[in-house]
Amino acid sequence: MQKELILVLKKIPIHFLCWMIVWFFFKSFFSVGSSNKAFLFWFSSLLSIITLITAYVFVYDLIPKYLLKKQYKKFVLYTIYSGVFVATTILMIEVVGFVFYFNLEYQKMPTLITSPAVVLVCVFFIVVLASGLKILKHNYKSLEEKKSLENKFLETQLQLKEQELKFLKMQIHPHFLFNSLNTIYGFAIAKADEAPEMILKLSNLLDYILYQVEKPKVLLEEEVNHLEDYISLEKMRFHDTLKVNFVKEKIEDSIQIPPMLLIPFVENSFKHGEIKEGILKVDILLKTENNALFFRVENSSEIKENSNVGIGLQNIRKRLEMLYPKKHQLEIIETKDTFKVDLKIEF
Repeated sequence: MQKELILVLKKIPIHFLCWMIVWFFFKSFFSVGSSNKAFLFWFSSLLSIITLITAYVFVYDLIPKYLLKKQYKKFVLYTIYSGVFVATTILMIEVVGFVFYFNLEYQKMPTLITSPAVVLVCVFFIVVLASGLKILKHNYKSLEEKKSLENKFLETQLQLKEQELKFLKMQIHPHFLFNSLNTIYGFAIAKADEAPEMILKLSNLLDYILYQVEKPKVLLEEEVNHLEDYISLEKMRFHDTLKVNFVKEKIEDSIQIPPMLLIPFVENSFKHGEIKEGILKVDILLKTENNALFFRVENSSEIKENSNVGIGLQNIRKRLEMLYPKKHQLEIIETKDTFKVDLKIEF
């Protein structure tokens, strides 16, 4: 309430200045053909008061209540009433001036004042000008409010997307960690010589998963390094039954991607791949070209009854849709002997 009062008080000097300008306009405009300063002062003052009242009625009552709410019939009706009121008042002022200031001598009256239509047009010109400013202000305020609501909506959507993305990451990490720890466990039981190396590689992977993954993006080279560590761990676990061919072409140093974006595809190939003739074959291709990333993972497989794409790939598909909307292509091709994933991301 106090803020509104302060706002109103700040507007008073501006309104007073505007109406003083209107008064000087009326006094100067209608002084043509007359030197009766007393009449001109009296006439301009009354005409300014009538204009002020009419303008405020339109700006603060008729326009907000009827025009902006699209009640056009009522607005037109009250506009006609206002026109009749103003025209009648102008005629009364002219009659009073004709009797008391010019002693019924019509020739001595200012030329422009003898035409009520001219006076009426001047009054409604000021009213229309004030009303136009009111409508422009309303439209500007509406646009600002609409923009503010759109921004709030976008912020809400972004927060929801971020929460969903965190949820998907949480689904990926435990699954990845479980497989890695399971590998270490097997080597620990067997007391294999490779165990220390596996622990070191797993330590690096844990650091990447638990800390680096909180970053929105990492260098593609970092993702590749940890992808190679993961492949090394899996090779140790599978011994001679895993054959991985990892080809890297034209890896640009400047490209960044979200962490843990590529590893789930490779993890899926190891988990769901089929060992044929004693070997699980996995071919991986990664290259960057024309500001785009191409990633392919192909593994030996068999079509099983009621086979569906794993939940890991479903989650990564959702993640890609959030991270790269309309800027990625993910194609999954399953044949009799192979399972292939093709990914393209445009930056």
